[in-house]
Amino acid sequence: MEVKSLIDIDFSMLMECFLKAFKGYFVKMPTDHEYYKERWRMANVKLAMSYGMFKNEKLVGFIINAIDERNGNWIAFNTGTGVLPEYRGQHIVSSIYQYAIPDLKKHGITKCRLEVIKDNAIAIKVYERIGFKITKNYKCYNGNITLKEAFTDFELKKVDDSYYDWNTLNQENYSWDNQFNTVERGSYNYYVIYINGKMDSYFIINPNNGYLAQFNTLNNSLDIDSWNVLFNGIKLVSDTIKVNNVDERLIGKIHFLNKIGLQNTVDQYEMEFDIY
Repeated sequence: MEVKSLIDIDFSMLMECFLKAFKGYFVKMPTDHEYYKERWRMANVKLAMSYGMFKNEKLVGFIINAIDERNGNWIAFNTGTGVLPEYRGQHIVSSIYQYAIPDLKKHGITKCRLEVIKDNAIAIKVYERIGFKITKNYKCYNGNITLKEAFTDFELKKVDDSYYDWNTLNQENYSWDNQFNTVERGSYNYYVIYINGKMDSYFIINPNNGYLAQFNTLNNSLDIDSWNVLFNGIKLVSDTIKVNNVDERLIGKIHFLNKIGLQNTVDQYEMEFDIY
């Protein structure tokens, strides 16, 4: 078997291996090829710095990396790792990383990062053996917004991304797919909420599927009234929402998501490995 870059791979071959590798996964994966083309474009996937294990030119395992500069580091974000069922137990992911890390270093990458479902104990052990360490705990939610208090004394304003002062909105609180670098490449609508003429909160949402990429109050993150107003505004745009990877350290945000009846669907770790 041989490890090499995915730069020349046929997309249909990659997707065939990807979908077989994720069959029966902890969460149901979309099967539409166009979904992955768009998602990986937004994440800034670079197949030249993504890698596969091949046996007689057949792809049997892969690591798909998005590449971007985040907070002063050039990061290879692993947006998908998989091995065909019949080839598992052969240390393929470790072998791919053994090949990949020197190549990534040569291209100026200083960190590898990934997300892994907490119940996926086998994958976590593999990543830890490679050298990855847990850096964040995430919770994912979806469902209908259920509010006990209806607020109407606010102004909901649709804006564009240039309206926000991104220097004041901490992107480190968000995961790779929810940070502005990724979101700005996607099909999102941007909103701000004003109370008494003052901007109080904001949110960024995909109007087609209710995916909430970013949302926050701008004053006191534990202020229940601000969270109520914010979700009253979100509900005007979409009754049903999906929220991935909320950092567990954001106590006010987590508390309110639980309060409005959303379902906690899955929990994840963010893990990192420094390339020296």
